[in-house]
Amino acid sequence: MEYIIEVAQKEDLHAILKLQKESYLSEAILHNEFNIPPLTQTYESIIDEFDKGFLFLKIVINNKIIASGRGYTSKEGISYISKLAVDAIFQNQKLGQSLLNELENRLSTCLKYELFTGNKSERNLYLYKKFGYQEFKRQLVNDNLSLVYLEKSNNRTK
Repeated sequence: MEYIIEVAQKEDLHAILKLQKESYLSEAILHNEFNIPPLTQTYESIIDEFDKGFLFLKIVINNKIIASGRGYTSKEGISYISKLAVDAIFQNQKLGQSLLNELENRLSTCLKYELFTGNKSERNLYLYKKFGYQEFKRQLVNDNLSLVYLEKSNNRTK
């Protein structure tokens, strides 16, 4: 499958939020926790992220956004990557890996990268560790969910 990763525009945010909510439903089911930020995020807050300068990336096939991810770099030099989402029909085709790689490339002025996932998200944890991320913290949310925070140094040439 051929595709291009593009920078998303403000008019894409409705579709990205819809994709995000559909994609993260499986995470909510896995953890038996439906009050997670990707599912509770509002359109107003995704607009706020965009307006604050978050980098939104998208993969489009047949005029439909089938994958997205976002990130930003803090003043402290940490690039936070979040809400990687892939349409269920297109999962297991390395789109998440491609998005993660592209986000790292485009946010490469940082000292390190950080992201997090749920403790039962074995596929996500496998992917992130494959990319060189290492766990540095766990945060207990409730009996069903702990967040696993991972980081990696930016060793890319700038």
